[in-house]
Amino acid sequence: MATVPLLSDADLTPEARAVFDDIRAVRGSEFVNNFWRALAHDPALLKATWERLKVVMAPGALDPLVKEMLYVAVSASNGCEYCAHSHTAAARAKGMTPEMYAELLAVLGMANQTNALANALQVPVDDAFKE
Repeated sequence: MATVPLLSDADLTPEARAVFDDIRAVRGSEFVNNFWRALAHDPALLKATWERLKVVMAPGALDPLVKEMLYVAVSASNGCEYCAHSHTAAARAKGMTPEMYAELLAVLGMANQTNALANALQVPVDDAFKE
């Protein structure tokens, strides 16, 4: 259960409505998900988050599928069920196959395991790895 009510379109301020309109235009869909509906209580935060997300997730040196897969990995590591589901769906829409997803999860699990071991053992970083 959300800690705030999820705002319907009828409940939006004009500022939040403008952001929702942009979300719909950019995504080419009438669907605005629950994350944005929760953030709409704070139109300034809603707008800032949406504007930053558009920049970060846009095509660049990393293609959009890679960015979505990274988002899935970080979301899973952070225990964010919502973002893990949302960005898994986005990655699948961008072409992530079941095999890619399985491999992503294997890498995620391995990284979490070896990170925990390195932290527990307090292994010093090799000079060769430092810039």
